[in-house]
Amino acid sequence: MKLLFTGIIAMMIFASAMIPTNTDVTGSWKTIDDETGKAKSIVKLYKKDGKLYGKITKLFRAADEEQNPLCDECEGTLHNKPILGMQIINGLELDDDEWEGDDGILDPKNGKLYDCKIWVDEDDSDVLNVRGYIGFIYRTQTWHRIK
Repeated sequence: MKLLFTGIIAMMIFASAMIPTNTDVTGSWKTIDDETGKAKSIVKLYKKDGKLYGKITKLFRAADEEQNPLCDECEGTLHNKPILGMQIINGLELDDDEWEGDDGILDPKNGKLYDCKIWVDEDDSDVLNVRGYIGFIYRTQTWHRIK
């Protein structure tokens, strides 16, 4: 009986390990505007030296809007640089299943850096939760994987 019970437990562990999960955050993600609910950009996330970075690779803009806007609200070396191609995720480190870092995400709309936490949604591996925060005040966006 003990051998049967041990075998059943071993099969359950093996079976759970075979369930496909995609917790990798690298690749391209479509960002959604919080206010309008419309697609805003595509951000490519990549790892370098064990840290996570992300650049804007495409902007979704109305025909009457500037198609290659500059970050006039950014400070320092990013001031008046094109938003398209701009690195907005900066050196996040993996902690369990979440990537996080101080001043880890830039909002080109207002030029501000926010502490950041990124994790794959537990219910849908094609959804990425991206949280920018200052202290206890935060905003979480959902980004959608581009396949």
